[in-house]
Amino acid sequence: MTGSVHSIYTGGMVDGPGIRTVVFFAGCSLRCLYCHNPDTWERSHGTFKTVDDVMGEVCKYRSYYKFSGGGITVSGGEATEQPNFLRALLTACRAEGIHTVLDTSGFPTENLANEILPLVDLLLLDVKAFRKDTYKRLTGSRIERPIQTLHAAKRLRIPVQINYVLVPNLTDNREEITEMGTFFRGFDNIQKIEVLPFHKHGEHKWAELNLDYQLSDVLPPTKEDTANVLHMLTHS
Repeated sequence: MTGSVHSIYTGGMVDGPGIRTVVFFAGCSLRCLYCHNPDTWERSHGTFKTVDDVMGEVCKYRSYYKFSGGGITVSGGEATEQPNFLRALLTACRAEGIHTVLDTSGFPTENLANEILPLVDLLLLDVKAFRKDTYKRLTGSRIERPIQTLHAAKRLRIPVQINYVLVPNLTDNREEITEMGTFFRGFDNIQKIEVLPFHKHGEHKWAELNLDYQLSDVLPPTKEDTANVLHMLTHS
């Protein structure tokens, strides 16, 4: 079993609990306006590796996982768009007793969610927006993926952390945020909600790839605005 891997980062501390090895899959069909890794969009930009190749890197740090409560985080790109490789890698981690986190914008189909989520110890679900038109404008895609993934995680009792990127004049509509917060109240498996302030750290990558970056004039939100949105999402 082989898959296209963009990169592997060791010593991660923000992609789940403890010290983690983060495996970035290559390939993503979303085109998020604020994406800071557009170099992961094309699967051809990755290196094809076997599950054994990746596990060889992951297992080097087993002692770090043990004492810190860490493990592997699979990210991207969008890992769910290589479902067979993702399933095989998570299965191998389970066999080795390694804690698994999946960072995703949602599965393409409900069936895939039902098949793969039982192999995940924690789901980091990137919810870009709540209204269909906002989601379409932001990602170029349809909102069904994260919604059906969240429902599947609830049904399978998979713990979830919601990640929401706050972009001024794009994802800061108070009514939409309130609606989203109310929706989240129906999911008792959501353990945490993170509001991540928009940044332009990856803007140079857009230029290098000759892509049109539409958010050059957008400033990051203030700490106060970020805190207010988090309060709205958790107290709606």
